[in-house]
Amino acid sequence: MSEKRKDHRGRVLKKGESQRKDRTYQYRYSDPFGKRRYVYAETLQELREKEAEIQRDLADGIRTVDGGMTVLELMDRYLSLQHGIRPNTVSNHNYVRKIVAKEVFGQRLIRDIGTSDVKLWFIKLNQEGKRYSTLQSLRGVLKPAFDMAVEEDILRKNPFAFPLSRVVANDTESREPLTDEQVDDFFAFVQNGKSSRKYYDQLVILLGTGLRVSELFGLTLADVDFKRRRIRVDRQLQYDRNGKLYVQKPKTASGERYIPLLDDAVLEAFRRVVQNRGRPKVETVVDGVSGFLFIDKNGKPKTNYSLQHGLKRIVEHYNETHEPITLTPHVLRHTFCTRMAQAGMPVKELQYLMGHADVGTTLNIYTHLSYDAAEKSMQKILLSG
Repeated sequence: MSEKRKDHRGRVLKKGESQRKDRTYQYRYSDPFGKRRYVYAETLQELREKEAEIQRDLADGIRTVDGGMTVLELMDRYLSLQHGIRPNTVSNHNYVRKIVAKEVFGQRLIRDIGTSDVKLWFIKLNQEGKRYSTLQSLRGVLKPAFDMAVEEDILRKNPFAFPLSRVVANDTESREPLTDEQVDDFFAFVQNGKSSRKYYDQLVILLGTGLRVSELFGLTLADVDFKRRRIRVDRQLQYDRNGKLYVQKPKTASGERYIPLLDDAVLEAFRRVVQNRGRPKVETVVDGVSGFLFIDKNGKPKTNYSLQHGLKRIVEHYNETHEPITLTPHVLRHTFCTRMAQAGMPVKELQYLMGHADVGTTLNIYTHLSYDAAEKSMQKILLSG
């Protein structure tokens, strides 16, 4: 009968266990493919906890061999399966991958990643200056990648399955709608400014239609129907990180819609845009679409960046002499939606105008109406009683 192997403290070692010269412990086993594998631990207790986990995974069919891939390798496998996605989504995926590739976290083995590891990583990135929106983008790719690993029996659970807001404070600025007084003051400022007035019609249209900026610049001459006083919205003009323009359909079928031009100010803004557009020698064609309504002095379609950059400068100048406001193109869309809700437009009709796929998005406008609107409604009810 062979003598049983023991460690330096005289404890009997099980089959596959051994103690190394530096007094750490090793466990040797074979994976389902017959390949020899090793795990290591500082103590015998820690080693046996790992052994138990390995045996449980093997019994449950968990593919421990694949757990040896890194976080970056898992993400690359997930991204390789994403086909037919939008160019801006591809751009976001590339941005996220660059971040992970530079991080030590990206080189760690997925089987060694726990929920606390993910949380500590997010906290580290946030302390280094990464915004909440960036962390959301990271989680937006890595969580489904780890979901895939769970579905394929590579991992037992997903360490990203927790709300990001419980770990890092949401620093995203709230998009409060403008009040009527702020609208009047700001638009008067824009209209009277030498450098800002060229943006006036674009801003009037955004406020009066609730369009997304990409939808505004995706409009063509054929989309404006002055006779019926309406516009057709069925595309967005986007650009990638290299500045290349491309046309895409709205995110959902709900984004394809008609918007009435019942406000005379909005209708006249469209008339001025058409009148001042000019006729370029060669119409730019983007993915088969031409005749873009908004073009620059070179006849090229205007982009989101041109308006966002210009509006930022205008707001900075406005805030120097007025009560400061926070204003982006999306705030104008939010203001339009809020105004329609305050006026009593039924939620399903407002959902159509906004192009929201989920009525819950529209309902959020109703639940954030201002104190002033609530006060007016109460006065109306009490006075009528």
